[in-house]
Amino acid sequence: MNRQVLLFISLLSFDAVIAQVSYSVPEEMSKGSLVGNIAQDLGLEVKRLISGKAKIYTRNSDEYIELNRERGVLLVKERIDREALCAETALCALHFQIILENPIEFYAITVQITDINDNAPVFGKKEILFKISESAVIGSKFDLERAEDLDVGTNSVQKFELKPTDNFALTVHNHADGVKNVEMVLQKPLDREKQEQISLVLTAVDGGEPQMSGTMLIVITVLDANDNAPVFTQKTYKATVTENSPIGTVVATVTASDADHGSNSKVTYSITNTLGNVFKIFQVNPDSGEVSVVGNVDFEKSKHYEINVRASDEGGLTDSAKVLIDVQDINDNKPEINILSKSNVISEDVTQATVVTVINVEDLDSSENGDVKCYITENIPFILKPSTSNFYSLVTDSDLDRERSSQYNITVTCSDEGVPSLSSSVTLTLQISDVNDNAPVFGRSSYEASIVENNTPGLSIFTVKATDVDWNQNARVSYILEDSSVNGVPVSSYVSVSADSGVIHAVRSFDFEQIKDFQFLVKAQDGGSPPLNSNVTVKILIQDQNDNPPQVLYPVQTGGSVVAEMVPRSADVGYLVTKVVAVDVDSGQNAWLSYKLQKATDRALFEVGLQNGEIRTIRQVNDKDAVKQRLTVIVEDNGQPSRSATVIVNVAVADSFPEVLSEFTDLIHDKEYNDNLTFYLVLALAVVSFLFITCVVVIISVKIYRWRQSRIMYQSNLPVIPYYPPRYSDTLGTGTLQHVYNYEVCRTTDSRKSDCKFGRAGSQNVLIMDPSSTGTMQRIQSEKSILDEPDSPVEVS
Repeated sequence: MNRQVLLFISLLSFDAVIAQVSYSVPEEMSKGSLVGNIAQDLGLEVKRLISGKAKIYTRNSDEYIELNRERGVLLVKERIDREALCAETALCALHFQIILENPIEFYAITVQITDINDNAPVFGKKEILFKISESAVIGSKFDLERAEDLDVGTNSVQKFELKPTDNFALTVHNHADGVKNVEMVLQKPLDREKQEQISLVLTAVDGGEPQMSGTMLIVITVLDANDNAPVFTQKTYKATVTENSPIGTVVATVTASDADHGSNSKVTYSITNTLGNVFKIFQVNPDSGEVSVVGNVDFEKSKHYEINVRASDEGGLTDSAKVLIDVQDINDNKPEINILSKSNVISEDVTQATVVTVINVEDLDSSENGDVKCYITENIPFILKPSTSNFYSLVTDSDLDRERSSQYNITVTCSDEGVPSLSSSVTLTLQISDVNDNAPVFGRSSYEASIVENNTPGLSIFTVKATDVDWNQNARVSYILEDSSVNGVPVSSYVSVSADSGVIHAVRSFDFEQIKDFQFLVKAQDGGSPPLNSNVTVKILIQDQNDNPPQVLYPVQTGGSVVAEMVPRSADVGYLVTKVVAVDVDSGQNAWLSYKLQKATDRALFEVGLQNGEIRTIRQVNDKDAVKQRLTVIVEDNGQPSRSATVIVNVAVADSFPEVLSEFTDLIHDKEYNDNLTFYLVLALAVVSFLFITCVVVIISVKIYRWRQSRIMYQSNLPVIPYYPPRYSDTLGTGTLQHVYNYEVCRTTDSRKSDCKFGRAGSQNVLIMDPSSTGTMQRIQSEKSILDEPDSPVEVS
């Protein structure tokens, strides 16, 4: 592909730029093929093409070239067939303009279309018949059909071949206009008695790569004695016809004569053109030779025609001539007004001489019929200024005042110089916009909205709305979330605001247990320049949802030990066995808990308090009741839908530990194997914790002891005499009281009396069966009588 760049730049009063660039491309290029880098050749940046909304303008309805603004190149848009586009001319070119805005610039582009060898030579007829007298002399010439090739240059017809060549030879005459006339010359006399009919093949070959050819069959019937061919009175006839001439108008008359007599002297006329639309526009009378109009003659489509006419006698002898017809133009086309770039809205504060729009005017007629002048409506603050040929610019002529007029209807009228004159007009509607002098205003001073926790991210929460009394873009409000933080986290991670609609969306799923409310600022900003804005406070309240089930705190469900509540067989009705303690981290009615007995070994023996979770006996315990009782308690909250948790309570109905042990031994051993690993992990954690707590307790005890000693010595001079309560027994850790009982001994320095406070365990009837122990590890807290009887020994731990 060759590229020719011819650049002409003119700086006009309204800042438009004119340049001309030429390219050369072959026909039949595929869609999307590169024509040229227009940005580079015009010295423009690609971003200028994008910001200027560069586009191609052409007055032809078919666009073969397209502009890729992002790359700054011209590409083939549609398949280009040079023969269909420029059938009558060897030079073929596409002319169009590239228009840019802000500021307005336009460039003239020419793309030359070069020929490729894509058409084979074609004869007008596949077969031609000749009747040649056997008396034809050596050297007699017979005009043959000429092959036409739509291609040009070397791709057109270059040579002809005739086979066989026994009686005839081929002669080709090259004319100055490039036309090749082919004649068949008799080189050996014909003998009808030997051969009455001869068949020849005429081949036309072009010079392209690859080489293409076309053939025509020549059938010769040998006749007797017609030895004179028709002869035209002149080889070239010239005529003129006015476009839009009515059908039947005679353009010219051709005449040929034959020296023979009788039927051999009768001449008939025919048109031999094989290309173009000659047959659709002109015809020749076969008898009179009159060339007349049979179709529409249009000066804008073709300015001249060349007709090849043949004269033939009855003996098959022929002669040829040309008829050259020039078409005269008439004023039959109105000026065409094309709006290349326009601004529908213009601000009232623009300066004078601002370009509003660029207009291109085309008239397909020629000479004065195509000379056009344009003018606009009077008494408006605009004028129409001519720039280059066929281009006008509409510019402001004085200051604009929107309060005086917010809209102008501008009529552009263009008339040609023909007789009679033809004209056309177009009306432009121009809106005058206001300046941005009003900020957006919210409908409320603040907003408050609520959303249920565990929402889906992206859920719409609320809509803020602000209005701007300005016009058009100045009144277009955009909503922006102001930067702030909630508990140290950017508010943008909680909510987002739709810039166009003001809809507030949740970015994350909220958790009422973590955050109950937060607030932020939303800014409303208009589209003016400079923009104006205002803020509003939005507070979001998180509503609780029943998303947490109750959690059972007691009894603790362990995998390593079997915890059983002891109930003596002497227990009365209403005996408190234990209490199920549960909590719910939700709030309100979602945290209201109720307790129900779901399953039990003996439902007639126990009941659960609906509100307090207390498990009590509902009848007297007797000897027939099973030792091992298993209760399943369900804890439900008051949410919708309700959530629940279950807890299993093991109850031992017995008066002594050996009686219980036999019932629970199997259960203990079954759990021992499965929970072995868990047990060791828990044991290791317990040992470490115990050592740590022991150290802390020892240190604190020492500190307290020293402090108390110093205080005693300071308050009294009496010697400290240890005092032991009556019937005190030191069993050195071998006593019968459980370690879960704690006793606080308070002494004074001036009294022999001591006050002993007995702390009672959280549960008085608990049996713990530890599977990790091979011995008896009973710590039965049911010996309440030991603590209640005054004569019983007291174990202090």
